[in-house]
Formats: sequence, C-alpha cells, structure tokens
Amino acid sequence: MTPRKLTRRVLVGKVPMGGGAPVTVQSMLSVPAEDIPRGLAQARALAAAGCEILRAAVPDVAAVRLIEALKNAVSIPVVADIHFDAKLAIESVTAGADKIRINPGNIGGQEKVAAVARACRLSGVPIRIGVNSGSVERELLARFGGPTPQAMVESALRHVALLEREDFQDIVISLKSSDVPDTFEAYRLMAERCDYPLHLGVTESGTQRMGTLKSAAGIGGLLLCGIGDTIRVSLTADPAREVEAGIDLLRAVGLRRDGVNLISCPTCGRAKIDVAALAGAAEERLKAVHKPLRVAVMGCAVNGPGEAREADIGIAGGDGCGVLMRKGEILRKVPEAELLDALMAEIEKM
Repeated sequence: MTPRKLTRRVLVGKVPMGGGAPVTVQSMLSVPAEDIPRGLAQARALAAAGCEILRAAVPDVAAVRLIEALKNAVSIPVVADIHFDAKLAIESVTAGADKIRINPGNIGGQEKVAAVARACRLSGVPIRIGVNSGSVERELLARFGGPTPQAMVESALRHVALLEREDFQDIVISLKSSDVPDTFEAYRLMAERCDYPLHLGVTESGTQRMGTLKSAAGIGGLLLCGIGDTIRVSLTADPAREVEAGIDLLRAVGLRRDGVNLISCPTCGRAKIDVAALAGAAEERLKAVHKPLRVAVMGCAVNGPGEAREADIGIAGGDGCGVLMRKGEILRKVPEAELLDALMAEIEKM
C-alpha cells in the first residue's frame, strides 16, 4: 500500500482530519430536515453504527433548528450542508455546526463568501468545498468538453481561491462524480495540486449492492494510493448501511485494525459443509467482537489450515466434524454442529 499523502490538518469539532489522522467515516441524514424527531432518531442510530462525522441538509432557515438539536443529541461532529444561501451557513455556525459544506461558486459572490469565511474563522469551523460533476461551471464545461476530472479540479481550485482570498485555509475538498474512473482521476489530480484534506466519495452510486461495489472501487482504490482523509459511501439505502460499508472498506484496505477481519473460502466440490451458511452465521456473531483479529472460515479440513495460515483463529469443515485452528495449526477436532460455538469460545479467551 502506498504511504498516505500528508495533508494539512483541520479539526471538525474534536475530530482531526488530515495531517496523518485516521481516516474517518461519514454519513448524512436522509429524513426531511423539518422532521426533527426522526432526524434525531436517525442520528443516534448512525452514531451507534460507528458514524464519526454526521451531515445534515439545511435547505431553509427553519432547518437550522435541526443543527442545534443534533448537537444536543449526539456527541459526534455535525456538518451543515448548504447551497445558495450564505445566511444559512452563518446561522448554522451560530447554531453550533462543526463544519460547513458549501459550493463557494453558488453562494452569492465574493462578499458573501467573505461573510461565511469570517463566521467560520471566528468559530474555528472548517469549510468543505463540495464539487460534483453536476455543479461544474458552464464555462469550464465548454472548455473541457464536459464535467471531466480536469474540469472538476479547476472548479474546486477556483473555489479554494475564493476562500484563500479571505485568508481562510481550514478547507476540505471533495470532487464527486457518479462515474468511478472520473472520480478516481479527479481526486488523483487534486492530490497533486494541493495539500488540503480530501473527502472521498462516489456520488449517486446507486443501491446498496452496486453503490458498495462502486465505492469499493473508487474510494478503495484511492485509499490504496495513499489518497483520502475522510470517506462517505453514498448509498440509496438506510444510511446506517453507508457507515457499515465505510468501516468495512477501511478494514479491507488495512486502515482499520479494530474489529474482526473475516476471511472465508468460496467453497468447492470438496466441501462437505455449508460454508456459506457457516460464514454468514460467523459474520453475524463476530459483529459484537472488537478485538483486532483475522478469523477464517474454511470449507475443507484438507486445504483449510494451509490457506488460513495467516489467520489468528479459524475453523475448517469436514464430513460431520471439523477442526479448530490457530495460525494454520490444528488445535482439535470439533463436531460440525459445535464448530461455531467452539470458535467463539476460543475468541473469548484471546
């Protein structure tokens, strides 16, 4: 894995971003902004799922009340998502927002950008410049022939310049497209052009199945290249699934060591046990385990120990019985019906 690019550090509430800080997982409320009770319930569920930074849309003045309510309901930082109205950004800062997400190009000119920057500076609140492929300026679309990665980067740099003109540098940048290769290239180019922290994501990525796959390709690829400081896996699904996918993605690329990394074989004609059912049951029970372990569930007691040699603990099926293994060495034979219980009992001792 490529060493992480060292970016500037900003603080989102008490959560550091950039400067070598751990990559954080974000999500966004999906209920209407005016439905505060449901918004608070969803926020608590997201925090419980492991969300580390929470974003909420603020479409009008009434929605600013949601920011204050969220600050009182959860302990994780709250980001106000603003479009077009600088007043909403300033009022969200007053309400306690820990970060503001704006597109400086549509906030109403340099004077209003300056007002937002001033309010954020006085409160120590960073600003995320959020550029999507659908928000690129017409002039750039004409120059580059569409919302290309180069056009997205130029758009973001223009917006950065607006804030830098106000001596504001607590900036985070995102460049999201629904096209995975374009997203990847835009972030790669931006990482070469600046040292601000990067918020990674593939926008409008789709349902839980395809959205997770697209995010794994785009976000995961960037992380493996050492690019990225915070992530959101955008899914057309319960946002708690975004958080789970984001945490799993960080574990998959080796940036999270907390919790279990489950490995399991794809099974074959040698298997005498339902590996899929066993691995699924193991995955469910292992959700409650927070030890940094690699756990193997293999289908064949012949090849299983060798294939799972790097696992801290594991089981391999047989015909009516299986084996419990540690680092590829067989500890003992176990009746098939007791394999999972034996695995969990051994993990409890570790």
